[in-house]
Amino acid sequence: MAKAELEGVGVLVTRPRTQATELVAAIEDAGGSAFCFPVMDIVAVDEHIVSTRVARLARPDIVIFISRNAVEYGIRHTDGGRIAAIGPATAAAVAAAGHFVDIQPAAGFDSEHLLAEPELNDVADKQIRIIRGTNGRELLADELSARGAIVEYLSVYERRLPDVSPQTLADLEARWRNGEIGVITAMSVQSFQNLVALLPAWCVSQLESTPLVTPAGRVLKEVLDRYPASRPILAPGPQATEMVEAIIALHKIEPGLAP
Repeated sequence: MAKAELEGVGVLVTRPRTQATELVAAIEDAGGSAFCFPVMDIVAVDEHIVSTRVARLARPDIVIFISRNAVEYGIRHTDGGRIAAIGPATAAAVAAAGHFVDIQPAAGFDSEHLLAEPELNDVADKQIRIIRGTNGRELLADELSARGAIVEYLSVYERRLPDVSPQTLADLEARWRNGEIGVITAMSVQSFQNLVALLPAWCVSQLESTPLVTPAGRVLKEVLDRYPASRPILAPGPQATEMVEAIIALHKIEPGLAP
C-alpha cells in the first residue's frame, strides 16, 4: 500500500495495548497517525483456580479457543482434544504456541462461521471444552448442545474496564477537538460499550459524526442501534491489513477525515 494513503488521518485504536502493535504499525505504514486508547484490560484468572476447574472437567474430544487471549492463558489445558480456533488470529496463536489447529473456519472469524465447519456438525455425545474469557457469548455452547454435544466452559481470563487518568482523557478530548481523531476502531461489542463508558461527554457527543471501522457485524448493529445517524464501516476482517484497507477506502470516500 502507498505510504501516503492515510496522510493526515488520525485513528483511535481501542485494542488492549499489547494487542494493538500490528494495527498501529499498519496505520503508520499507510501514513496515518494512530492514537492508542485501550478500552479493555485483559487479566488472567489465577492459575490455581483454573487448574481446580480443569480437574472437574471431562477429558475433551474437541477444545475450542475463542480468542488469542484464550490461547495465551489456556493452551496448556487442551488435554489431548482436537483443537478448534475461531479465526485466523487465534489459529496463528495456537500455531505459535507449538500446537496444530484441527478445525477453523474456511472463511470468517466468528462463532457462526466456526459452527458451519463439518467437524462441528456431527458432535453427538462428544465432550467439547470452550476456552474463553468470563461472560462470553453463549451461541457456540447453545448450538453445539443442540447438536448433541456435551459442552463445558473453561474461563481463563477476565475483561475489565481500565482505569484511565483524567490527564489521558483531557489529552484525548483536546486531540479530538483539534481534528486529530478522524476514525475510531472497535473490534468487539464490549470494546465499543467500554469506549462509550470511558469517553468524556464531549467525545461521546462526537460518536455519531465520527466514522467507526470494525470487522464485526455485531458491532455495526450496536453502533447503529445507539447512533442511528452514524456511519460505521465493516472491514473485511480483523487483521491489521484488513482494518487499514477499510480505513483507506473510507478516506477515499470521505477525504475530510484529514484536517
